[in-house]
Amino acid sequence: MFKLVSLAVMIALPSISASPAPPNVAAALPEQPLITPPPVAWTPSKTTNAKRGIISDIDSDLSSLLASASSDVAAVFSDFPAGADVQSSLGLDDSQVAALPTQVLNLPGYANYTEQGWNLRFRAMVYKQPDINQSKLNDLANGFLIGTSVQSLPAAESSQAVNLTAEIYVIQQSNQNITFSLAPAPIEGVDGGAVTAGGGSQIIDYPIPTTEEGDVDGFVQINNAGLMPGNATNQTQVLNEYVQGTSTGNASAYLVPDQGMTIISDIDDILRITQIYDPKNGLFNTFAKPFVPWMNMPEIYLNWSTSLTDFHFHYLTTTPEQATRPYMSFIYANYPLGSFDTRPLNFSNTAATVSIRKYLLERIFQTFPQRKFILIADTSNVRISATSLSYIMSDVMRDYPLMATEFPNQVQCIFLRNTTATDPLDHFPYDTSGFQSLNQQSYMFFLVPDDLKNLDVANGHCYNASIKQNLTFGYQGLPFGLSTGSGNSSSNSTSNGSRMGLGGNEGLWGWAGLALLGSLVFGAL
Repeated sequence: MFKLVSLAVMIALPSISASPAPPNVAAALPEQPLITPPPVAWTPSKTTNAKRGIISDIDSDLSSLLASASSDVAAVFSDFPAGADVQSSLGLDDSQVAALPTQVLNLPGYANYTEQGWNLRFRAMVYKQPDINQSKLNDLANGFLIGTSVQSLPAAESSQAVNLTAEIYVIQQSNQNITFSLAPAPIEGVDGGAVTAGGGSQIIDYPIPTTEEGDVDGFVQINNAGLMPGNATNQTQVLNEYVQGTSTGNASAYLVPDQGMTIISDIDDILRITQIYDPKNGLFNTFAKPFVPWMNMPEIYLNWSTSLTDFHFHYLTTTPEQATRPYMSFIYANYPLGSFDTRPLNFSNTAATVSIRKYLLERIFQTFPQRKFILIADTSNVRISATSLSYIMSDVMRDYPLMATEFPNQVQCIFLRNTTATDPLDHFPYDTSGFQSLNQQSYMFFLVPDDLKNLDVANGHCYNASIKQNLTFGYQGLPFGLSTGSGNSSSNSTSNGSRMGLGGNEGLWGWAGLALLGSLVFGAL
C-alpha cells in the first residue's frame, strides 16, 4: 500500500500548528532493518542630449540580456517533464505503466511538539520509473548539457548524467495510499546534536492519498511511547521511516524540540560548487560532475554541530523534487544530518518557483514559534522578469530579510555568500534594499567560509567587522560598478571597493551587452 500527503501550496498559508486527526496506529513492528549511510536509500536507475537616468534607460535592455543569459538554466529547472508527458513521449499505455514497480521518494521530515504530542511532517512522492533504452536516455541526458554530450564524457560523468536524467523522467502516481513504519534511528555521520529516539516504533496509515502530481505533504500525529516530550529536552530525536511495499522509500524523521536553534541552509553555491548563474557550468556541475563542497564549509557546519548541542539543521533548496536524491546523498556525506525541503511538483512554473522558498520558510517558522533561526544562502538565487529591471530579484535576497520582519524574535542571523564578489562568472545584480532596516549585528555578507569562524551566533553576534559590506541598499553588481540605493550602512562604510562584486567583462554581459550599456551611459553623461 502507498499513501502520500497533498501539498496545499498556495500563497496564503494555513495554520501549521493545528494537529490533524490521528491516523490508525498499530502495534510496533518487530523489524530491525539495517540502515547504511546516507540515511536515504538510493540506487540510481540505469535506466538628448539632456541628462537621463542611467538605470531607467538601460532597464528593458538589461532585462533582455539577463533573461537570455538565464534562460537555459531556468527552463531546465522550472520545466521538468510531468508524468503524463513522460508516458506519452515514451509511447506507454496504462497497462504497461501498471506493470512497473511502484517507487517512493521520501524526504527527511521534521516533527514539532504540541499539547497532543509529536506531529510528524511526512512528505513523499509516489512514482514509477519506465525502462528507457540506453540510446533514448543518452538523448534525454544530452538535453541537460551545453557544449558536450554523454557520449563524449568520461564513464563516471556519463553515468551520473544518465542516472539523474532517469530520475527526472518518471511517471508520478496519483490517488495512492502510503503506509510507513517508524523505528529508532542509529545515528551515523555528523549528528548535529541529534540522538537516537528512545522509542517511537509504530506503523502509520497515512490518511490522505497522493495528489495528481504523486505528492503528499502534511502533518500526522504519532504514538509518543518512549519519546521525550519536545518541551522537556533540547536534543533532536531521530527516527527512521520505512515506506512499505518498496525498498526506495526510506528516510529519517527529526523530532525537533520547542526551543533551540535551527539553521536553514540553501545548498547550491553555498554548500556545494554549482555556479548556477552560468548556464553551461551550472548544468554540467549538476548533471555530470560529482558534487563537490564549496571550500571548507563542511568544517564550519561541523563546528556548529559540535559546539551547539541544541542545533537542528534543515536543508532547503528550490531544486525540483525529482532531483533530490543526489542532493541528499551529498549532504549526508559532507554535512550534519538534518531535515530536507525541495520544490514540489505543484510549484512547477517560473512564477510559482519565485514563491516556493517563502512558503517553505514561513511553514517551518510557524511550526516552531519558540525556536531561533539562522538563515544561510548566497546572492545568486536570481529570478528574472522579462518586463522590468525592478522585477529582477533573488528570492533569498527578498525572503530572508522578510523573515526578519515577519518573525522579528526568531531570526538570529542571516549569512549570505556574495557570489558576485567571489566568482567572476556571476554577473547577476542583486537587491540589498531589504536589509536597510535590519540591525547590522544580525546579518553579514561574506566571501569565504572562514569569515564565519569565531562568531557567537548563539548570542546573536553574526557580524564579523573585518568583512567590509559596502551595502547601497539597492541593486548592486550592475555593469561598470553601478548601483542604486541610498548608500552604505554606517557600520560598514569603506572605500575598499566600489561594489560588492562585478567581475570581468565577459559572461552574462558580453561585448554586445557592454557596448549597448556603454552607449547608454555615455549618452547620459
